Amino acid sequence: MATSKLQAFLNHPAGPKTIHFWAPTFKWGISIANIADFAKPPEKLSYPQQIAVTATGLVWSRYSTVITPKNWNLFSVNVAMAGTGIYQLSRKLRQDYFSEKEEAVAKE
Repeated sequence: MATSKLQAFLNHPAGPKTIHFWAPTFKWGISIANIADFAKPPEKLSYPQQIAVTATGLVWSRYSTVITPKNWNLFSVNVAMAGTGIYQLSRKLRQDYFSEKEEAVAKE
């Protein structure tokens, strides 16, 4: 039974014998790099970069659910990209637009 599941995985149209497997697998590097940037101060984050990561994640997550065959590796990496991008954008927005108000209130 395990052999048949392994054979099914290896011979899947989006399996490891195709670019449809390896492209999303290497794309995980972007999400991992974005996770590593969680330790970076928000003022060093880039709006254009994080908007691009978020938009790419959202658009390609949707695409991966409407293509045939379903590519769950592509779906999962893009959900991770969208999630990390949204988190980084929220950090940047909080630092740029909401921390000043908190500082002003604290000074009063």
